[in-house]
This record gives sequence, C-alpha cells and structure tokens, in this order.
Amino acid sequence: MLFVVKMQSIILDGRKAREAFMPQLVEKVKAFSSVSGNVPTLAIIQVGARADSDSYVRAKKAFAERIGAAVKHMQADENISETDLIGIVRECNAEHDIQGIIVQLPLPAHIDKDAVIDAIDPKKDADGLTAANIRRWLGGEKDAIFPATARGVSEIMAHYGMKLFGKKVVVIGRSMLVGKPVAAMCLNEGATVTICHSKTADLADETKTADIIISAAGKPGLVGKEHVRRGQVIIDVGISKTADGKLVGDVDFDAVKDVIAAITPVPGGVGPMTVLALFENLLDL
Repeated sequence: MLFVVKMQSIILDGRKAREAFMPQLVEKVKAFSSVSGNVPTLAIIQVGARADSDSYVRAKKAFAERIGAAVKHMQADENISETDLIGIVRECNAEHDIQGIIVQLPLPAHIDKDAVIDAIDPKKDADGLTAANIRRWLGGEKDAIFPATARGVSEIMAHYGMKLFGKKVVVIGRSMLVGKPVAAMCLNEGATVTICHSKTADLADETKTADIIISAAGKPGLVGKEHVRRGQVIIDVGISKTADGKLVGDVDFDAVKDVIAAITPVPGGVGPMTVLALFENLLDL
C-alpha cells in the first residue's frame, strides 16, 4: 500500500511547505530585479467587490510583499462592459513593467469569462487559462504554465517526497480551473488518472482503487470513510464555508484521518501553496 510505513497519518501542512519554498522564490525575485532593474509585477484585474475575492486579493498582495514582488490591483465597477474590461486587459498586455496578469474570478454574469481571459497575452498569463496555454499543458509541454492550484498540488506533494509516476490517481471534479488541470498535471507526471464528477455512478468504487485521491468538487463531506482504504493519500482542494462560518474541505477529515496515510488539512493545505504557485508562475513568465 502507498506510503503506509513512512507516511501514515501525516498531515500535509501547506504553510510549512510554502515556507520551505520561500527562500528560493525570494532569490529568484532578487535575480530578476538585478538584471531587469524592475520588480516582478503581477496585475490583478477584479470586477466588483466580493468578500471571497477581496480576501484572495489581500492574500496575494501580502505574499508579494514578503518575497519582494509587486501587485498592481485594478478594481473595476460591477457594471463594467465586457469591451471596457478587455480594454483594461490589453492595457496590461502593453505595459512593459507588468510580467503577469490574472483576472480574478468569478466575473459578473453579463461578461464572457473566456473572451476576457483569452484577451490576456499568453506570455503574461499567470493563471495558465488562455486557450494557448491550455493547449500547452494538455499537450504535456514541460514548460507550460499550469493554473496555480494544480501547480500547488504538485508542489506540496513534491515537498513531502511523494511521486506521481506510476500511481493510480482519482481526481474528483472536472472544472477547467482546477479538476482538469490537476488531472493533466498528474498525467504529465506519469500517473494513471480517473476523473470523477457528479455523474459518476458509484464514487466509492472509484476512490477505493486509488493510491492518491485529489478532491476539487467544493462539496463539504463528499469523501467519507466509506470512500477510502488504508495507505491512501488525500489532497483536499475543496473549500467551503459552513453555516457557522467554519472553512471545510470536500473530505470528512475526522472520519478518514486515522485510516489513510496522509492528508492535506482545510484550511492550511493546498491554499497556501496555490498563492506560492501563482508567484512561481509569475517568475517563470
């Protein structure tokens, strides 16, 4: 069974893993700045104000400050037209001092998300979501820019010495932002991948066959004790807020933690690694 001897009951702490990666990232920022004379800068384009989006933007700004990078935050009115929003994206494309661009999701219903994202210059696409970059990571190109959550999953596993090569992975969730890029990342690293979703007939039958379960459905309690077996690793990407304000993942942590070999907590697992991965993407760009 996978990791039974060395990894049983280990909590895969994303905060500790992030701190381990920090010195290398700080050095990359210094190297870029010394050569270019500029601070690496991420443009964040946000439409309207949502509590969750505001929180994510604050986290990105704080992390940028820690590593010596910069964030240029542009917050447009909720009622901005799609044409005007694309105009902001194109202005960022043209600005030499901006190396990476992300559009904070979700966008209002009147705006075509794909049209806005595809307006980003692929060479500045820090989220890896333009059509050009999607083709690259789906095609297995080694230097493709992956969406930050998928890269964060890869990084936390690497930090804890976990290899995907030759493993059976079940990914729960098929969104273009998380599920599909996570599955592609696993395939690119030599795993055999099954993607499950709301139409999967018997989820437990699938998950029990896995060495590694990566859940990104955003449904609290989706994975319980009946879905797991001993020796598995669980990466819980899902994050939801309960009625009492508590943040929880897709996995019933208390039900499975004494059965499986290792698990990421929510919060404090994949989340901190996602912010790290976004700025790694920025430096790669």
